[in-house]
Amino acid sequence: MSQLNADQFPVRTFGGPTALFEYGGLRFLTDPTFDGPGDYPSAGPTLSKTAPSSATPADLGSVDVVLLSHDEHADNLDTSGRALLADVPLTLTTPGGGERLAGTAKGVADWETVELERPGGGTVTVTGVPAIHGPGPREEVEPFTGQVVGFVLTGENLPTVYVSGDNASLDAVREIAERFAPVDTAVLFAGAPRFPMLFDGSPLVLDSTQAAEATRILGARRVVPVHHDSWAHFTEGRDELEAAFKAAGLADRLDQDWARHA
Repeated sequence: MSQLNADQFPVRTFGGPTALFEYGGLRFLTDPTFDGPGDYPSAGPTLSKTAPSSATPADLGSVDVVLLSHDEHADNLDTSGRALLADVPLTLTTPGGGERLAGTAKGVADWETVELERPGGGTVTVTGVPAIHGPGPREEVEPFTGQVVGFVLTGENLPTVYVSGDNASLDAVREIAERFAPVDTAVLFAGAPRFPMLFDGSPLVLDSTQAAEATRILGARRVVPVHHDSWAHFTEGRDELEAAFKAAGLADRLDQDWARHA
């Protein structure tokens, strides 16, 4: 946007899907990934990280809540990220991830809500929202890429914030918009990650054109793109995102801090 308004707040991005922001007096971190470049084996294809994070866990300061799209892939939760979870009071993630991570992790199903106490009184509501990690119906996608979840944050006199997680479904975005649009800030995972052996090479998360369309569907006033750099399987980056938002007439929705850190 051309300037911050009362409903906007700084969002720091560190590369990959990792972002930090304060909301309602609480500090939220998305999908923590701080390991160095290299190859990371997974249940499917090996994932190759190409660039380091712009920060370390020690640089973050205190974190109150981790919003974890899913725990099964190293480009969403790596070794450093797992270690960080031990120091965070609450991690919200998929129902399966809540069981695997145990400790302070809690799984949230679609439309399930969690009430968080704000330091100054009142609450922040975090709602788990649908996300599908690939093209097609959930029942066809999850056996290959696993369960994922997105989040919507709301509170009295607070902006509405959407954190998409590893979602490739615009139908899921439409469901979310029916309940929460317009959204004040959308942290959109993009990057069009692809593997030739999965779904004929179709994107496993939104491509740049879809990210712009998701912005339109949500009526999002500001978009902070993440999950578009630092990994070899991310096939669309900053240039493609900026071009897609410009073509859609939505270039002014891209967060100006994100745009400045080219």
